[in-house]
Amino acid sequence: MLKWNEKLCKKIVENSNEGIIFSDREGIIRLWNRGAELIFGYTAEEALGKMLDIIIPDKHRARHWEGYMRVMREGSTRYANEMLSVPAIRKDGKRISIEFSVIIIRENDRIDGVAAIIRDVTSRWEKEKEMKQYIATLEDKLGIKTA
Repeated sequence: MLKWNEKLCKKIVENSNEGIIFSDREGIIRLWNRGAELIFGYTAEEALGKMLDIIIPDKHRARHWEGYMRVMREGSTRYANEMLSVPAIRKDGKRISIEFSVIIIRENDRIDGVAAIIRDVTSRWEKEKEMKQYIATLEDKLGIKTA
């Protein structure tokens, strides 16, 4: 039964449209599924063994690594129970918006790294931005002031 469960879990991870990434304590990518390939444009062969920096925009790296190392030290994160929305960068340089939750992976009370379940929300974010701009334009035309 255990072998069947392992095969099933492997198939789910490999074939998910959500990006599933695991990075070790140092932030080196050790797992990169098909969903991550679709979202970020890197094949698993290109991403494995690389730092997470390949998907983090330059101006966000310091903040990312500060939080990442805090999680490695403290062993907890609020993003285990809620989604984090951040910008990311694809292989082609295109900036995208992603949401993800994290799972801290432990063995014998030692943190091995972090798994992230990732969704590309760029189109939704762009639609929301357009809607906000449209509402602001209407408010200007109608002389409505909002706080």
